[in-house]
Amino acid sequence: MAAPPVQPVPTPAAANGDAFRLGFVGAGNLAESIARGVAASGVLPASAIRTAPHRRAERGAAFASIGAQLYDSNAQVVDDSDVVVISVKPQIVKQVLLELKPLLTEEKLLVSIAAGIKMKDLQDGQRRVMPNTPSAVGQAASVMCLGEKATQKDENRVRSLFGAIGKVWTAEEKYFDAVTGLSGSGPAYIFLAIEALADGGVAAGLPRDLALGLASQTVLGAATMVNETGKHPGQLKDQVTSPAGTTITGIRELEKGAFRGTLINAVVAAANRCKELS
Repeated sequence: MAAPPVQPVPTPAAANGDAFRLGFVGAGNLAESIARGVAASGVLPASAIRTAPHRRAERGAAFASIGAQLYDSNAQVVDDSDVVVISVKPQIVKQVLLELKPLLTEEKLLVSIAAGIKMKDLQDGQRRVMPNTPSAVGQAASVMCLGEKATQKDENRVRSLFGAIGKVWTAEEKYFDAVTGLSGSGPAYIFLAIEALADGGVAAGLPRDLALGLASQTVLGAATMVNETGKHPGQLKDQVTSPAGTTITGIRELEKGAFRGTLINAVVAAANRCKELS
């Protein structure tokens, strides 16, 4: 039997005394989520985080609320950082890297979290990491790929950063488009599901606040059961599906709407879009 393509990576709670400066080139929502998670975890103090929000006042305010350092240009961020996270839109990554290339010395670790960007677009020895927005609450699902010339120190730093904000796996680069389609875009699918469950509760007569609270906690509880019991989701589903009961009646409606097939198609479509971006 072939070995599985990914292996879970240990998730250290601290950086083992390895103090460094973390810079974000791109101050978007995902970068903010990571920055908040890293600062909250204690791996780095907020003062060790820096970015250049340019003219977007709301982005600057978001990072300032964390306690991060704000600079006027990406060049300043790179110059004053040991680890540089490229978190701009995929369409402009190559342009940004070209502009910053003179500053990206061998002493700096470059990490890309941009969808569709390949290792060949980065410097030798660098990393690609695909996290997701639950980074902000310490529940990220991140996958990383190491460049050929990356050192053990580089790996330790990346593990300390992303391990502190959730779970981390390693995978070959060929899987990254699919990773983006599943865990990168997946939180949005679940947000839609929570919203829809809450709307169903309202349609059935529940107050909005109660319906939303029940929906979000139900999703959290179900995910926790999958993670902690080790049981297959189908087995857990069967445990709450009584003959001719309420749950099987609801599941029948989901099957009429191609619920599972639609989610499968969403992941594949997002993965294909990631390929297009690259």
